[in-house]
Amino acid sequence: MRADRARAALRRLWRGPAAAAPRPPLIAELERARDVAEAASAAKSRYLANVSHELRSPLNAIYGYAQLIERGSGVDPREAAKVIRRSAEHLTDLVEGLLDISLVENGVSRVASDIVRLPAFLDQLARMFAPAADAKGLSFDLDLPERLPEFVRTDQKRLRQVLINLISNAIKFTDAGSVTLRLRCTGEVTRFEVEDTGPGIAPADRERVFAPFERGEDADGRGSGFGLGLAITRAIVQILGGDIAIVDAPRGGAMFRVSLHLPQVRVAGAGKPDLGRIVGHAGPRRQILAVDDDVRQLSFVRQALEDAGFDVAVAPDGDTAIALCAARSFDLVLLDVQMGARNGWSTARHLRSVNGRALKIVMLSANAHERHGPAGDDEEQAHDQFLLKPVEIGELIDTIGRQLGLQWLREGAAPARAGDTGGGESGGGEGGGGAGGLPEAALAHVGRLRDLVRIGHVRGIEAEIRALEQAAPECAALAGTLYACLDRFDLAALSRKLEGL
Repeated sequence: MRADRARAALRRLWRGPAAAAPRPPLIAELERARDVAEAASAAKSRYLANVSHELRSPLNAIYGYAQLIERGSGVDPREAAKVIRRSAEHLTDLVEGLLDISLVENGVSRVASDIVRLPAFLDQLARMFAPAADAKGLSFDLDLPERLPEFVRTDQKRLRQVLINLISNAIKFTDAGSVTLRLRCTGEVTRFEVEDTGPGIAPADRERVFAPFERGEDADGRGSGFGLGLAITRAIVQILGGDIAIVDAPRGGAMFRVSLHLPQVRVAGAGKPDLGRIVGHAGPRRQILAVDDDVRQLSFVRQALEDAGFDVAVAPDGDTAIALCAARSFDLVLLDVQMGARNGWSTARHLRSVNGRALKIVMLSANAHERHGPAGDDEEQAHDQFLLKPVEIGELIDTIGRQLGLQWLREGAAPARAGDTGGGESGGGEGGGGAGGLPEAALAHVGRLRDLVRIGHVRGIEAEIRALEQAAPECAALAGTLYACLDRFDLAALSRKLEGL
C-alpha cells in the first residue's frame, strides 16, 4: 500500500494542471528501475519459497525415518539408513544445483556418464517418497515393465533431480487418490511418466508453467509452483538430450512425461555377490592425521578410517596438526580448509615445506570454489587431492588407497587393489587381462586406449572400451574395471591399469 501511495503521489506531482505533459526523462527512468527492482524482489521471494519446498521433501524423509528408528518401530534399520543416505545425497545434489543454477538456465552444465542400476535407482525413489504419500493418505505406485534393463548409462544425479522435482510436487498438489511413477522402454528410449489424481494443469497453463517463476492455478485458485521451477527441470532434461511435456492424464490429474535416451550397459560380474567389507590393508598399518575444527566431522572421519584398518590421530586446528607432525610420522593428512586463524592452505604449505612429497595431503572443503586455493596463490603444489564435502565414505577411503598405493584386505577375500572399494553402484570387477595374458584381438585397442587417456579424450575412451569388449569378449572383466575408472573420471587409475597390461 505504501508503494501504491508513493506512485500515486508521483503521478499527481508531475501531472499538475497539464495532465498530458510528458514526465522528465530522469523520473521516467527512475520509475522503470523501481519497477524492475520490485519485480526482481517478488521473483526472489517466490524462488526462495520454492527452494524451501525442495529442501523439505528429502528432509521429511530423513526426519521421519529417524523418528521411526528412535521409537523402536518395526522398520528395518538398514533399510531406513539407505533411505536417509539417499535423501541426504539428494540434499547435496540440491545444494550443488543451487550453485550451478545459472549454468543450467543457460543450457550449460556438467553432464556425468554414470552406469546406473535402474531397478535399484527406481526402488530408492519409491522408498524415499512412500512416507510423504502415506502421510497424506495417498498411495505411491511404481509401474514398471516386465523386462526392465538392469544397467543404463546416464547422469544419475540430474535424472534423480528431475524425477524428485516432479514426484514431490505431484504429492504436494494431490489431496486424494494416488501418485504413480511409470516407466516404459522402447529400444534405448526410456519414457518416465509421473501421474497424479490431483486438480491437474489447465491446457492454457501447460506451456506457461515452464517459464521461470511462472505458476499455474488450480480450480480453487491455488498457485502451483514447481520446486526449482519447471524451467530448470526442462533445461536439465534437454541437457540430457531428452524432452518433457505435460499430457492428459487418464484419471483427470496432471501427467508429466519425460523421454530420454538411456543406452543399456553390460556390467561384468553384475550377478556376483558384493565384495566384502574392507577390514584393513596389506603391509604395515598406515598413520592418518585428520584435521578439522568441527568435532562431529572428526568423529565421523575417525570412525570410518579406523573401521578400514588405519591408525588415526585427530587435531582441531592447523597449529596442533603442525605440532603433531613434528612429533611423530604420518603417511597422510586430511586437512579441512576453513579452520580459523591458520587455515588449511597455510597448514598444507607448512607441512609440504617440511615433509616434502613423502607426506600425502588431501584437502576437504564444503566450498567448491576452494578447489584451487585462494585467488592468486599456487596451492596446487601444497596438496595431492581435493575432496568436496559432504564426502562419501567409499570415496574417502578410495582416495586414501590411491594416494598410498594400498592393497585392501576384505572379509573373506584376497587382497584387492586400492581404488576398488566396491562402494559405487556401477559394479564391475578388477579382473581381466594381465601382463602377457591379453588376447591378440585386444592388444590394438589397449594401445589406442593408452593414447586416448594421455590426451584425456573421455568420449573416445568410452567408445574404445566398448570396442575392446566387442572384439575380445573374454576381456569383459577388464572392460568393467576400465568403465568403473572412467565413471569416476579417474584417468590416473585408468592409466595405471592400462600400463600394467
